[in-house]
Amino acid sequence: MEMKSTIFIFSLITLCCLTFSHAADPPLTLDYYKSTCPNAEAIVRKEMECAVTSDLRNAASILRLHFHDCFVQGCDGSVLLDDTYMLKGEKNAPTNLNALKGFDIIDRIKNKLESECPGTVSCADVLTYAARDATVLVGGPYWHVPAGRKDSKTASASLVESNIPGANDGLLTMISKFMYQSLSVTDMVALSENQLAFFEQFSESMVKLGNITNPETYVDGEVRKNCRFVNT
Repeated sequence: MEMKSTIFIFSLITLCCLTFSHAADPPLTLDYYKSTCPNAEAIVRKEMECAVTSDLRNAASILRLHFHDCFVQGCDGSVLLDDTYMLKGEKNAPTNLNALKGFDIIDRIKNKLESECPGTVSCADVLTYAARDATVLVGGPYWHVPAGRKDSKTASASLVESNIPGANDGLLTMISKFMYQSLSVTDMVALSENQLAFFEQFSESMVKLGNITNPETYVDGEVRKNCRFVNT
């Protein structure tokens, strides 16, 4: 028993000493849409108010959607893509199938934004704003959301299975999956689905989660017109 405890502690320390560059210095700013779509956040907030008022469970659905997006390729809206002949999306990966909801809410928000500011606000930013507002609308803390994410033209069903923490994962596996995203053990606890109360650490961890970007999108990304499909 003592040997097992020693091995466990050693493994935990080893994991905690690992460093990853997944979320380093994302090119995001708080005033990204100040001149191009100044009402972007207000539009997202209004639509989220309607969604949460109609069903409180919508708040949790959007938070889960954001989490599953950011843990695969970074917060790039890839989770929102439908399967097509040319692209296998993430929605139907075993871990996500029947587990994710709220796509229709994001669609409604995006449609409003396209009417106000065509081709301006990315789906990735919409989902990140919506996750913040979902938290606030059920009594959680407010935090500022830096914006400027681009939407991915790709998705990865295989990364869903390897990156998303699962109910059957052991502690070290859970820790390693969070640390791969540059998230700490503290972040893991704060973002746990079992947390019933929101607190300051939650908002800090949500900022870090939202800052996990996909570097490829800044070279080959886009602002989708429809969050379900890559632009043609």
